[in-house]
Amino acid sequence: MKTSIVQRIRGFVVVEVRGRQLERLLNRMTERRMSMWDIRITAEHQASLCLPLPDFFRLRPLLKETGCRVRVRRRQGLPFLLDKLERRKFFAFGLLGFIIGVYLLSSMVWKVSVEGNERIQTDQILTAAKAQGIRPMQWKFKLKEPVELSRGLQGQLPGASWVGVEIQGTHIIIKVVEATIPEPKALMNPRHLVASKNAMVTQIFAEKGRPAVKVNTYVRKGDILISGLLGDETNRQTVVASGKVKGLVWYKPTVEVPLTQRYKVYTGETKTRSYLVLGNRGIQVYGYGKLPFEAYETIPDRQTLSWRNFILPVGWLKEKLMEVRYVEQPVDPKEAAAIGLEQAKGQILAEAGPEARVVGEKILHEKAENGKVYMEVHLEVEELIAAEQPIVAGPIVP
Repeated sequence: MKTSIVQRIRGFVVVEVRGRQLERLLNRMTERRMSMWDIRITAEHQASLCLPLPDFFRLRPLLKETGCRVRVRRRQGLPFLLDKLERRKFFAFGLLGFIIGVYLLSSMVWKVSVEGNERIQTDQILTAAKAQGIRPMQWKFKLKEPVELSRGLQGQLPGASWVGVEIQGTHIIIKVVEATIPEPKALMNPRHLVASKNAMVTQIFAEKGRPAVKVNTYVRKGDILISGLLGDETNRQTVVASGKVKGLVWYKPTVEVPLTQRYKVYTGETKTRSYLVLGNRGIQVYGYGKLPFEAYETIPDRQTLSWRNFILPVGWLKEKLMEVRYVEQPVDPKEAAAIGLEQAKGQILAEAGPEARVVGEKILHEKAENGKVYMEVHLEVEELIAAEQPIVAGPIVP
């Protein structure tokens, strides 16, 4: 039978009873409605049982009546614990002080951190939090509810669209979602959009301004594509011309491709070295000896000890050295020509801009010499060709 919490609070004893009239004693205890449990016959005329303290003190008349003897084997419960603590007062006061100290320390805020901010300064958020009572060494029971704290912080931070306050033990985390504010557009002077290169116009879209050319018109560098002048000589207005103009531009790049390609191959041979890291220094503890290979790559794996949010300057570094070998492989001239053509296209498209695309390609000249393929390529690229040109006011003619 398991002991209940009430019985442990009231206290009970485990006793051993001996006597020839043991059965009579148990019957007399039952007649007097005395509580007992865990009755076990341990030997002839001998048994062990558990008794609550009040019933234990009522047992003496029955023992005289039956001629039995009782011996206390174990004492359990709150009264006996208090008795021990009374004899050890310093320990009791120390334990009580420790419990009170832990409770008080866990009832205070020890750390306040901010997450999610980029444009808003952390000091500004912490200052606003301090005005709401959120600061280190503050009692947690003095703080408002997290919802009210979040509302108060959001009112003090106009650059934040949402502020959340999370309490994790003695740590308060302020999470900020910044508002997306569009950057104001800079004031621009009146301008034309002119051709940045010699090209054939393939597409023109004038968002503001007057188109000065048509599709399939050949233009030279500096020609006006979208004019910023509206009206006639009598009624004229200048605007900031804007829009998109695309045109075909012709390039003749030259490329060279080696007929031998060099590849890096892993052989599968590895070696491991381990270091004990103390601050910025490492002490090797494993993997001594000369390396069995000449060319290799190193893959580091560092593990740093940490406690909560604190990173300790002690760790472990494991390096894996992998042997590599370089292999040279001949390339077919046709394959080298294809590689050179792709290189030329990639170089031109990188310079032409994100919306550029190759419309036509042709190899003008190709020759193999000194282990390389030399090529001259003709590329027809459609790209954005508009550039800005400010409108300068001329002299007034009478």
